[in-house]
Amino acid sequence: MNSLNKNARGAGLLYILGSLAGFVRLIYIPTKLFVHGNAAATANNILAHESLFRWGIVSSLLCSALWIFVTLALYRLFKGVDHGLAVLMVILGSLMVVPLFFVNSVTDAATLLLARGEDFLSVFDKAQREALAMLFLRLHHNLDLANEIFWGLWLIPLGLLVYKSRFLPRILGVWLIIACFAYLAHSVTGFLFPQYEDKVFSIASVINLGEVALMLWLAIMGVNEKRLAAAEA
Repeated sequence: MNSLNKNARGAGLLYILGSLAGFVRLIYIPTKLFVHGNAAATANNILAHESLFRWGIVSSLLCSALWIFVTLALYRLFKGVDHGLAVLMVILGSLMVVPLFFVNSVTDAATLLLARGEDFLSVFDKAQREALAMLFLRLHHNLDLANEIFWGLWLIPLGLLVYKSRFLPRILGVWLIIACFAYLAHSVTGFLFPQYEDKVFSIASVINLGEVALMLWLAIMGVNEKRLAAAEA
């Protein structure tokens, strides 16, 4: 296997691993444990499935660490296409996103402490602790919404790199750029019109499958170096 294909498949596999790790905390745990508008039920679910919630914290940290290597692998793949765009992709997709992911793990740690009712929290009664736990979960979600701006923006340089590369289908590049605006729409809606957030999320989730298409294409199909060589010729 040539070096370009190795880089492509390595980037695709890292992209898949990082996305799966992020999926646990971003999608699976909220649907499994959180009850919208019910702090007591949510706290009880967290205590009943404490190990799962802890794994959610670990998976978020793992996703953050992996994402550094995802963007670096993509940089190595695309730096020959457009070095400036490749650097911008790393800045928006890693340097801005990863620190916020790490910071957000603290809100989950606070949620767990409140749900467990540690001794030093005895000044709060059970209902107050449950309300505070829900507050930290809401803060976690709001920071995810804020971070989603960068999840979207990094797809513009990535989409342009895919489009310009000539060794990947151009439709994937166009799809990624459209997905950027889906992320932005969900983020803005969450802050301005929270009553429509779930509806926008369901639509955006379909559009954002462009990322899934790219990571699977890289991991399975690799790159078309014959097309690249013909274009250069």
